[in-house]
Amino acid sequence: MMQTPPPTIPYELFDCLQVNLAVLADRWHGMGTHLSLGATLHFTPRIGADGLPTVARTVEQHLADAQSALGIAVRALHRTPATAGIPPADGCYVVSDAYHLPWVPYFRQRHMAHSFLAEAGGTDCVNVVDGYHNETPWGSARPGLWTLPAQDFVAAVPSPVLIAELAPAAEGPGAAAASLDLAGPEAVDAYIDAYARHTDRNAALSQLTLETWFLARSRKLHAAFRAEFGPSPDGDVDAHLRAWSALTEQTYLAARRVERGRTEPPALLPRLLEQLHADGVVFGNAPAAGDLAESPWPVDAELRSTVARVAAAVLDTGVEPLLNGQLLSDVPRFSSFRIVEIVERLEEELHFEFDADDLVPENLHDIDAICAIVRRSLYAEPALAHLEEA
Repeated sequence: MMQTPPPTIPYELFDCLQVNLAVLADRWHGMGTHLSLGATLHFTPRIGADGLPTVARTVEQHLADAQSALGIAVRALHRTPATAGIPPADGCYVVSDAYHLPWVPYFRQRHMAHSFLAEAGGTDCVNVVDGYHNETPWGSARPGLWTLPAQDFVAAVPSPVLIAELAPAAEGPGAAAASLDLAGPEAVDAYIDAYARHTDRNAALSQLTLETWFLARSRKLHAAFRAEFGPSPDGDVDAHLRAWSALTEQTYLAARRVERGRTEPPALLPRLLEQLHADGVVFGNAPAAGDLAESPWPVDAELRSTVARVAAAVLDTGVEPLLNGQLLSDVPRFSSFRIVEIVERLEEELHFEFDADDLVPENLHDIDAICAIVRRSLYAEPALAHLEEA
C-alpha cells in the first residue's frame, strides 16, 4: 500500500535530511512523535568543506537523533555507487544529490544532499516519499508521493550518497526532555567573526543564507517541542522566532545584493550575533529584548501608490488591500524571493538605490515602512524629481 507523508506534521520546521525521519517516526509510533527531533536545541558549529563554520548536522548525526529520540533503529547503513544497490522497502532512507531528483525544485539547478524514502511500487516502479517543504528560487517544494518507473528512478539517483535500512525500534521512542546544547559566547563570537573576515563575500553570504535557514528552522522546532511537552520559556518566544525568520530573509536579500555588486548591509552580522546570544536567554527562561521602534519618517500619497503598485505586481495581488494596510507577508505569494524582486523593481523604477542599513525585513513587510525608507533615501540623494517621472 502506498503511504503518503502524514498531513499532521509541520514539515516547514525540518531540514531536508531530518524531514523523512519525521515521516517514519509518526508512521511507526504515532502522531506527534516527530516533535522529539526538536527536544535539544543545538549550536555546535563545525568547520565545513569550504572552511567556513556550519551548524548543519550530518546525516550520521540525524540518524543518531532518530535512534535516541524517535524509536527508529538502523538495521543497515551502506554506500553504493549505483542505484541498483537501493532496496526499495518501508524504511529505505536514501540521501542523494538533489540536482538529479525530478520531484524537487533543485532538479538540474543546484547540487545538494537531499533525503527521501524509496518504497516498493507496482511492477517496475518505485514509490518516492518526500516530506520536504520549502520555497526556492526555482519554485516550491511540498510533501508528496511520486511513483517513478524503474528506469526513471535509476536516472534520478545515479550515485546515492548513503542508504539506511530503518525499522521501528522494539522499545519505541525514548522519553525526550527539553535541553540546550549551545556553545558558549566565545564560540558564537568566533562563528560570526569567521563570516565577517571571509574575503569572498559572495561565498560567505551564500553559506550564511543556509546557516540562518538551518538556525531558524531548528529554533522553531524546539519551540514547538516545548509548546507540546514543556517547560514553557518565560521569554517572548514568538518575537524571538519572528526575529529569526526576519534574519533569514535579510540574509538572503544581502546575498542577492552582493551578488549583483551592491553594498553589503552592515547590520546583518551584528543582528545574527544578537540572535545567537538571545537563544540562551529566551529558551533559558529569561526575559527577551523589547520590540524595535517604528520608523518616524513621513509618507506621501504618490509614493505610497507607486510602492503599492510595484509590490502588488510582484505578489500578483490587488493594490487596494495593500494601500488599506494589508501586510505583504500576509499575501499568499509572499516570500524572501519576492522581497528581493520588489526591492529591485523599486530601484529600477524610481532610479535610486536603497541604503544597505535599511534592508532589514521589518522595513520590507509593510507599504508604509517601505515608503519611509524610499523617501529617506530619495531625500538623501536628493532625487524626488524621479518620482514625477515614474
